[in-house]
Amino acid sequence: MTRYRTRSIGRLVTSVPRSLALAAALAVLAPLAATSAMADDDIRVVGQADISVTPDIAVVTGGVTTEALTARAALDANTKAIADVISALKAAGIDAADIQTSAFRIYPRYAERTNDGKTPALLGYGVDNQVRVKVRDLPKLGGLLDVMVSAGANEIQGVNYIVSDADKKLDEARRDAIADARRKAELYAQAANVRLGKVDHICEGCSTDSPGPAMMKMDAMPAPVPTEPGQTTLHVDVIVTFDIDNDND
Repeated sequence: MTRYRTRSIGRLVTSVPRSLALAAALAVLAPLAATSAMADDDIRVVGQADISVTPDIAVVTGGVTTEALTARAALDANTKAIADVISALKAAGIDAADIQTSAFRIYPRYAERTNDGKTPALLGYGVDNQVRVKVRDLPKLGGLLDVMVSAGANEIQGVNYIVSDADKKLDEARRDAIADARRKAELYAQAANVRLGKVDHICEGCSTDSPGPAMMKMDAMPAPVPTEPGQTTLHVDVIVTFDIDNDND
């Protein structure tokens, strides 16, 4: 007859054979031992690099909002106004391919809701038409904002600055990040008195949730419009795993 050990914890009573308890313990410890052994065979580091760049393209988002008693009247007024804005941009040297409609909506306008429970009165309709404009000649940006407003734009939502060759710049940062990772790994290997082996794994962006590096945003300013692109920073993180060279130990 097999004897069981009984352990009481609070109100919980468990009865487990010795053989089963030993097997369960070994099942838990075995993966941990294997993990530790594998961890001793590599060095994992984070390589980082930053490159400061000057944006060379601005993206302006703006447009026209009109209101009228009927949706038809609001739409007709908006259509004429946004056409005037687009024509003015083209006359100022913006290519048609760099002008894109980004938002369009027609919506009812109601009076403010009162506490008497009555349905708010319909005041009319509004039409909102927004365009996204790429400005490739940054010195002209301030003047183009003036052109938009003078032509009838009554909304300028913002200006984004973009680095057009961000991929090339990011490639420079990637090389620097790998070099940074190797420098750290060699330092750790020397300090631990082991030999650094080959690269086993590289993962970009696994160590951080940094925001997209190639865009910077600023608020639109009233005319006259001074604008400065300034600089933005492109950042790269890489996790690099190096083997430890155990040959000829």
